[in-house]
Amino acid sequence: MSDIPWWGLPLVAALFALAGAATVQLTTARNDYLRSRRRRTRRWYEERTTAYVALLAVFERDFYRLRTASDAGEKPVPALVYLDEVAPALMQVRLLASGPVRSAALAVHLLLQKLHGDMNPAAVIGVEPQIHFRELLTQVPLIMQQFEAAIRDELRIETMPPMQTTVADADLRGRTWSKLRRPARSEPLDGHADIRQDLSRDR
Repeated sequence: MSDIPWWGLPLVAALFALAGAATVQLTTARNDYLRSRRRRTRRWYEERTTAYVALLAVFERDFYRLRTASDAGEKPVPALVYLDEVAPALMQVRLLASGPVRSAALAVHLLLQKLHGDMNPAAVIGVEPQIHFRELLTQVPLIMQQFEAAIRDELRIETMPPMQTTVADADLRGRTWSKLRRPARSEPLDGHADIRQDLSRDR
């Protein structure tokens, strides 16, 4: 008779069932965690991309308006109008952005606000303020480029396209793979080459 007690087999089966259920639970929890993490990461990128694009659009529109008014010799819109337009997008960026992106955005904002204020050429009589206004206006694209560079660094946006496989690369890869294969035998084994040479001589 077997020495295994009557309750041994049910106990082993129950332990295996518990282990299987625990494995399923752990796998499900891990998949849920990875899925939620991917959702949070996607939402993080989408929120910041939307906020940054909206603020860049406001900056670009105001810069175009300032440049057009300067070329026509007209007075730009008041500073309060610009603040009403930029405030929602700027507040969103200040809440979501990192330190470098927030600093670069505020640098562009302060320069545009300055151009709408005392440096307005129509507000000051004389040629020198107009020259200074145009000099500050030419600095706006440069500071906006710094803002865009900070956004690319934070969002890890790569400006270079991915490497594409060319015909030369495929040919080189094929040659490398062919070198790894077993080389073809140039001569038969077991001295068959000598036998063939003797037969050719007899003929």
